[in-house]
This record gives sequence, C-alpha cells and structure tokens, in this order.
Amino acid sequence: MRNSKDDKEVETGSVVVEKVGGRSSVTSCLSRYPLKFVIPRKVGSSKTDVVWVYALTYGGGIVSGDHILCKFSVEDACTMVLTTQASTKVYKSEGSKVSQQILEARVGSNALLAIIPDPVTCFSTARYYQKQILSVSSDSNLVIVDWITSGRYESGEKWDFDLYRSTNNIFLEDGQPLFLDTILLDKEKMGSIQEHMQDYQVIAMIILLGPKMQCVQNLVQDHVKKLMSEQLQLSPAALRHQRDKADHSMSKPSFVASCSVFGPKKIGLVVRVAAMTTESVYMFLRHQLAPLEVMLGVPPYR
Repeated sequence: MRNSKDDKEVETGSVVVEKVGGRSSVTSCLSRYPLKFVIPRKVGSSKTDVVWVYALTYGGGIVSGDHILCKFSVEDACTMVLTTQASTKVYKSEGSKVSQQILEARVGSNALLAIIPDPVTCFSTARYYQKQILSVSSDSNLVIVDWITSGRYESGEKWDFDLYRSTNNIFLEDGQPLFLDTILLDKEKMGSIQEHMQDYQVIAMIILLGPKMQCVQNLVQDHVKKLMSEQLQLSPAALRHQRDKADHSMSKPSFVASCSVFGPKKIGLVVRVAAMTTESVYMFLRHQLAPLEVMLGVPPYR
C-alpha cells in the first residue's frame, strides 16, 4: 500500500517545454513515485519538431487514495505530446477513498499540446476523479482524448465501479472560460451504471482546438456525418416515424458519434463517442487523427 490510513501521499510531476536552438525541448522535468515520465530522444522523423512524454505509474495503475498532480507548460511555438503505454488502471477502492489525478497545463501562442492517452479502466468498486485544467492563448492548439472502458469486461466486470468523474476545463489566458465539461458516472446517484450504458463498453470525448486543427476538424465532421448516416440507415422522416410509434425494436448501432463546435469563430470541435468495443474506438482514433502525423512525427494510436 502506498498510503497509510492517516496520511494521503501526494505524487507530483511537472514538465516544461521551451525552444532551445530552434527546437522544442524539455528544459525541466520532475516526477515523484508512483509517477514516472519517460521522454524518448526521438519519435518519428527527426525533421518533426515535437517532444513526446510518456506518463507511467509504477505497478501499472492508480491505487485507492492516490492523489497525483501534474503540471505542464508548453511555451510559444512548441509542440508536446502526452501519452501512455497502456490503459490507466484504477484499482479497487478501500472504503470511501477516491483516487484523484489532476492535470494543469498552459499552452503558449502557436503551440500545440496533444493529450492522447489510452483509456481509463476502473476495476470493480473503484472510485476515481480526474480533472484537466488548461490555459490557452487565442492561437494555441489542443488535441485531447478522454475515454473510459466498462472495466475488466473479460473478467465479468462491466461498469461495476462506484464512481468515475472526469472534468475538462479550458480557459483563455485572461481567465474567460472557453470549454467546460464534466462526465459523471456515480453508482450512488444512478443506481446500476450498467443498465444506463446497456451494451456500450466505451465512451470517449475528443477535443480539437486551434488554427492548426481546422483542417482536421473539417475532415472529422465529414467522416462522422457519413459514418452515422451509414449506421442508422434511416432517413429523417423514418426516424421521426420511429419516435412517433415509440418503436424500440430497432437494433442499436454498435458505434455512435456526434460533433459540435464551440468557442469564438467555432475554433473548437468536440466529438463524443459511444461504442460496443474498445478496438472500434482505437480504429476511429487512428483514422481521424492520422493527419496529425505531420505535426507529431507519427500517427496517434498507430
């Protein structure tokens, strides 16, 4: 056990990325047990100006009562990727203890921060809260993937955790809110989470923000529109007829996605996904984020 009953240990990590010799470089890096940052010297083409940071936890997961705080600073015109090597496992809760992971980041002018982890997987009775607070300039760029699976499905655990709360807040540098979002799955308030989620095993949210993301946003919106048209295979008139008849016999699509824009001049896009398999979401992410290879050195979720 990492934490005693009377004392909550706080694990902290921080990374600063600045221009050194004209290239994005890590100028400061701190991590404390059980958190560890791995920063490879090269990912993809050496011509790509990007720093990749892998966040790892000793033991492969987050233990009941862990409190982890990470701070990142991506200075002007720099590019940083924050990712993982496997899903983030949240182990069973001891009593009412809640495991917490908080990320704070500042993204400079014309900079890009891509947060593209593998999904969170909460074990039975786990209680987990994560919060990401980001401060951006008017021309900063962000890619955020925030997703969770139903749990250890093959072991019979399906949405069997007690609490999952994920908050993503993006603010402009003057403090004005740009995007505020919270996903809450609380067994105490909802009853059976599994009943609400039905056959869906994964929920995901993808945020694309900034001038460098405009082309990707357009491609994603077009693809989601086409995908859902094919999935539903019903005209708007037919859908209205189904609702009027309250006919629920129509089979549920195995993959559902929607898009909406936000921010001044529609500079941001949020994509929400519900799927019956984890692999289908990985495939979706690989396809939708593939154009980022030119900025990140390699395609995400390759």
